Amino acid sequence: MKSARQKPTVEKTAPSANAPSRKPPSTRASSLTPFAAQSAKQKLFALAAGLWLALSFVKLGNPVIFDKMVGAPQNLAEIIFVSWPVAWGYLMVAGVIALALTVFRFQWRKDHWPIALLGLWLFWQLLSSTRTVDRTLTNYTLPHFLVCALSLLLGWCALARVRLGAFFWTPILLGFLYSLFTGFDQHNGGLETMRKAFYEQPDWQSFPPEYIKKLESNRIFGTFVYPNAFAGGILLLLPAALWQAWNLTERWHRIARGVLLGLLAYLGLACLYWTGSKGGWLIALVMLAVAVLHFEFPRRIKIALVTAGLLLGLLAFFVRFSGYFEKGATSVGARFTYWTAAVQTIKDRPLFGSGPGTFSVMYAKIRPPEAEMAKLTHNDYLQQFSDSGILGGVTFTTFILASLALLYKTARAQGWGTLLIWLGLLGWSLQAAIEFTLYIPAIAWLVFTFFGYLYGQNKTQPPKTLLSP
Repeated sequence: MKSARQKPTVEKTAPSANAPSRKPPSTRASSLTPFAAQSAKQKLFALAAGLWLALSFVKLGNPVIFDKMVGAPQNLAEIIFVSWPVAWGYLMVAGVIALALTVFRFQWRKDHWPIALLGLWLFWQLLSSTRTVDRTLTNYTLPHFLVCALSLLLGWCALARVRLGAFFWTPILLGFLYSLFTGFDQHNGGLETMRKAFYEQPDWQSFPPEYIKKLESNRIFGTFVYPNAFAGGILLLLPAALWQAWNLTERWHRIARGVLLGLLAYLGLACLYWTGSKGGWLIALVMLAVAVLHFEFPRRIKIALVTAGLLLGLLAFFVRFSGYFEKGATSVGARFTYWTAAVQTIKDRPLFGSGPGTFSVMYAKIRPPEAEMAKLTHNDYLQQFSDSGILGGVTFTTFILASLALLYKTARAQGWGTLLIWLGLLGWSLQAAIEFTLYIPAIAWLVFTFFGYLYGQNKTQPPKTLLSP
C-alpha cells in the first residue's frame, strides 16, 4: 500500500531546442576570478598608482612650461608644503610602470580606435618638435605629453585588470582632501597671511606680474597655479570622490559616513565657489543636470528638476558675477585675443605649428600692444592646432570627443561609480575649451589614466568587481 506522502515520479526529458540555454554556475564564477582573488602584486600596484596620482594632484599643480621656476625642495618642510618639480613626477611614474608589468595585459577591441588617434597625436608632437620656435619650452612639454600617453596605457592595460578599492582610492581621496583644506585655509585668512609675508620680501617686485596679480585677489587656488585650475581639479574629482568616500566607509556608522560625505561635498562645492571660476560654475551646472537625468525618477520629474536647477543656478550665477559683467567681462575679452592669435599661428604654420608648448612665443610677436601677455592659449584644443598644426589639433580633439561618446555606454552599464568618473571627464573636456589644464600634470595625468581605465573595462563585467572596496 502506497503512502499518501509518496513523491510523484518526475520523468526526465531532454531540453527543447527552443529552450533558453543556461550557463553553469562555474562560468560566472570563473569570470570574476581575476577580481575576486587579488594578489599582493595587484594590491601593491593599485596602491602605487593611487599614491602617484594623489601626490601629483597635490604637488604638480603648475604648468610644465613653468617648471624652471620650481626648484627642488631643500628640507622636509618644503617637501610637505611646497610644489615639486615635474621631474619628481616622472620618477614616480617610472616606478608605477615597473609595478604595472606584473599585471599588464594588452587587449584590443574595435571600439578602441580613438586610442590610435592619441598615438598619432603623440607622434605628430615629435615631428612638430623638430620645427619648434623655442626648444626650451618644447623640451618641457614633450616629456609631459609622453607621460599623458603612458597614463592612458596604465589605465587601459593595468589598472583595469585590478580591483580599484581602498588601495587605489584612499590615497587619491586624502590628496584631494588636502588640496581642499588648503583652499579652505586660504579663504579663511591664509591668503592674507601669504600676501603679508610676500610684501615683506625686499625683491617682491621682481616676481612675475601674474603671480602678484594672483596674490592681490581673494580667489583661492588651493595647491594649483591659479584659481581656474583648482576649479578644474574639483570638477574632475569631486563626483567620483563622493561615491568612493561612501563606498570605502561601508563599515562605518551611518552617521559618521554621512558626516564625512557632507564634509567632502561642502569643501568641494565651497572651494569651487571661492575660486570665483565663472566657467567652473556653469560646467558644474551642466554636470549636475547630466547626473540628475540618470536618476531613477519618472521622466517628467527629471526634466522638471533639471529645468529648475539650471534656472536657479543661472540666476545665482548672474547675481554673483554681476559686478564682473558690469566691468566688461575682461577675462572673456582677453581669451578672444589669445584665440585670435592662435588662429593666426594656424594660418601661418598649418602643417607642424610652432612647436609643443610655444604659444607664448608666437603670441608675443602678434599680440596687440594693449593686450596682456599670456603663456598658454586658454583653450587646450585650439592650442594643439596652434602648436602642432592641423593634424595635431584634429587627432587630439577627435580623441577626446570620440572617447566621451564611446565610453558613455560602458560607464552607464557599469553603474554609478564608473559613470561618475566619466562625468568628471566630461567636466574636464568642457573646461579644456576655456583653460589650459592639459599642461598641468596634476590634472592631465589623472584625466588620461581615467580615460584608459574606462577603455579597459569589460562591458560584460558586473559593476561590483569594479568599485566595491
